[in-house]
Order: sequence, then structure tokens, then C-alpha cells
Amino acid sequence: MSGRHDGRVLPRRTVLATSLASAAVLAGCGGTDERPAADSEEEAPGAEERVVYGSDPSQYAELTRPTGKSRGVVVVLHGGFWKAAYDASLGRPLAADLVARGWTAYNVEYRRIGSGPVPGGGGGVPETLDDVAAAIDALADQDLDLRTVVTLGHSAGGQLAAWAAARGRFSRWPVAVDVTAVISQAGVLDLTTAAEAGLGQGAVPAFVGGRPGPAYDRVDPTRQLPLSVPVWCVHGDVDTVVPIEQSSTYVERAVAAGATAELVQVEGDHFVVIDPSSAAWARIVEILDGIS
Repeated sequence: MSGRHDGRVLPRRTVLATSLASAAVLAGCGGTDERPAADSEEEAPGAEERVVYGSDPSQYAELTRPTGKSRGVVVVLHGGFWKAAYDASLGRPLAADLVARGWTAYNVEYRRIGSGPVPGGGGGVPETLDDVAAAIDALADQDLDLRTVVTLGHSAGGQLAAWAAARGRFSRWPVAVDVTAVISQAGVLDLTTAAEAGLGQGAVPAFVGGRPGPAYDRVDPTRQLPLSVPVWCVHGDVDTVVPIEQSSTYVERAVAAGATAELVQVEGDHFVVIDPSSAAWARIVEILDGIS
């Protein structure tokens, strides 16, 4: 990828999903409601800004600032087994709730694998990782207090959230903005086991580019322990999409390696953790309250 980002910030109207079901539809969720640049240099509090960090249509993030002082930045990384069929619309309900609670929300889109009804292909390893690293580092150009930067990722986004905290170990991804905490929501955190189990209909080998082997070392969160930042793994007890063992195994290994990690088991399925009306989301809010 040439150039990490071009520094452009394009204002947009905030697009908020009205329900979890509407957030999950594949086509048209993002909208194309671009509006002209504002006359003033600053966006009104609560307005959404489109941060473009590359030339591909999927290389953007939606930055929304709260009214008043921000408690920190939460980087929202959507799931969907890294597939192009799923996009950043999945993260918008969470971003809206976070902003209402005083957080700066940064809902990241990235290149994904396969094709879908909206642009999104061209991803996989290393391109998807390049994008997540570049999107987070683009925060350095946005006039933000970056002392607290939390990555919050669901499913495949959980892998990206944990990976982002370890990315500086690899020469390909020098770090401009540090991740200070990770919250994984039903995350795919043990890629070797996930590949062997065929999660996501073979999504892991498709994402990494092959079966488990040395190439997984720079991708698999369980191979990047210990992290130097705290990790919370929030997982539904009846999740049949990503088994809770993906989180419990990660936490066991993290603690054994001397890291700070906690398994937070909640009632519900794979999607309850991204429903802002759920008790599972309320538990995530409590975690964030303890961070800020």
C-alpha cells in the first residue's frame, strides 16, 4: 500500500442504524450521503467526520466526537469473518451509543476478502492488517487526546483489535498511535484452532492465505502473548458461531504468560455483544467506565 494515509477529512451526516437487524443488512447501509465541506474549520460537536487513510474505497473511518470533553477514543472494528459481504454499518449502532456516553468513536472500515454488494475486496493478510494499522495511526492527525485508545472488535474484529495492540512488534507496522486497552467481543482469538475447526466456512485460511503454519505468527493473537495492555474478552455463553473457548483459551494463555486479561462471560449468542440494548453491552460499558 502506497502511503499510509492522505490526511483528508471529509464531513458526513451521521448515519445511525435504528436496530441490530438493520445494521446487519449488506447493501445500502452505509449510504452515500456526502455533503459539502462545512464553511467553518470545525465540525459541530457530535458530527461525523470521514477520515480517508488510503485510495481504496474501503480505506476510511467514521470519526464522531462527543459534546464536551472526550473520555478517550474507542476504535470500533466490525466483524464478519473478514469478508467483503459485511461492512462498517455493523459498528454504527455501537459508535452512536459510545458517543452518547462521552467517548470519541472511530468506526473503521478496511479491505476485506471476497466480494460483496458494496466495495470491500482486496483484503486478507497483509492488506487488512495494513489498513487497520493505517487507520489507527491516522488518529494522530485528528487533534485528539490519545492518552486512552481502546480497540473494540467483534468476531473477526476481535482478532484485529488484539492484533492492533501487538502490531509494533513487526517492522512492517511501525506505530504512531498506541493502543492502551483491548475489548474483544466474541473474538476469533485462536486462529490455529479456528482454522482447524472450519469457523466461518474456512474463513481463517482464506484470510491468512493458507493453513496454520509460521505465517500465523504475525496474525494470530494467541501467538502474540503477552500483550503489554489489558484485554477483556466478552463472550456469550451460547455462541454457536465463535465458540467461547476462543476467548477462554486466549485468557488462560495470556494470564499464564504474565499478561492482564479477563474472560467476561455473558448470557446470549454471538450477536448479543453488539446489541446496545443488551445486558452484554451494558457489561462492556462498565468495562469502559473502569478504563476512562
